[in-house]
Amino acid sequence: MAGGLEGRIVRSLSGFYDVQCGTRRVQCRARGRLRTQEHSPLVGDRVRFSEQNGKGMVEQILPRTNWFIRPAVSNIDLLVILASGVIPVTDPFLIDRVAAIAGDRNVPVAICINKRDLDPGAALAEIYQKAGFQVYLTSAETGEGVDALREGIRGKTVAFTGNSGVGKSSLLNRICPELQLPTGDVSQKLGRGRHTTRHVELYDLGGDTYVVDTPGFSAFDTDRMELIVKENLQYAFPDFAEFLGGCQFHDCAHLQEPGCRVRAALAAGEIQPSRYQSYVRLYEKAKEIKSWELPENKN
Repeated sequence: MAGGLEGRIVRSLSGFYDVQCGTRRVQCRARGRLRTQEHSPLVGDRVRFSEQNGKGMVEQILPRTNWFIRPAVSNIDLLVILASGVIPVTDPFLIDRVAAIAGDRNVPVAICINKRDLDPGAALAEIYQKAGFQVYLTSAETGEGVDALREGIRGKTVAFTGNSGVGKSSLLNRICPELQLPTGDVSQKLGRGRHTTRHVELYDLGGDTYVVDTPGFSAFDTDRMELIVKENLQYAFPDFAEFLGGCQFHDCAHLQEPGCRVRAALAAGEIQPSRYQSYVRLYEKAKEIKSWELPENKN
């Protein structure tokens, strides 16, 4: 029989899991059968656990509504992808890959373009506003846009993710000063940030609002993110939705086929070029995998 206590994992670090159970936080390990790549507990998991002498053991992971390998979270209502138009300049492909993974899991995505005090981020904003995403324009330094973002996440469990150096921890400190998360500088020489967040943790902001802070990622890290089978990839791009189903061929991959409505929309300026280029890059990667290789089919 699984442990008689229930709670939610709020912190994961080096094989230990802090489980919030009412007003108590219990440090737990996980049963060996759970510590596989496919079944490893994640921050956000509802779990059953046992406790003895103040130490806990995660016995069972309760059903998830969604889950991700990177960022390593589960059961979220919204994924906020942070980006920046200046030091570091965020490559749209990084945003698109994470957004596609979320889209494949039916998790809403918002784009937050930070560091507006240094660069307006107009090019990035235009791409994602035209693609139909909710876009927040913020400055952790001045507080610009923070109230709108705070209101947008109210009452939700939200994961914040983004490439290193975009000011994620600084922005979370602006949203909730009590967090006092450590922040770091961006290397002027390399144009990228240092990883100040080294573990995944869920914070209670009050008002039934919870925020998951996750380590920043680099372009290299995207190669270790989940892949989507090529047949499903088109549905992970919400800006393609109104053009799907009208192509000349029912199995159109939207690459070189004649009579493709997606490519026609691209030519007409109804789909942003960078979004389509990301789709093509992800499709080429997706061609290399089989559906049975995907993590969710191993669970």
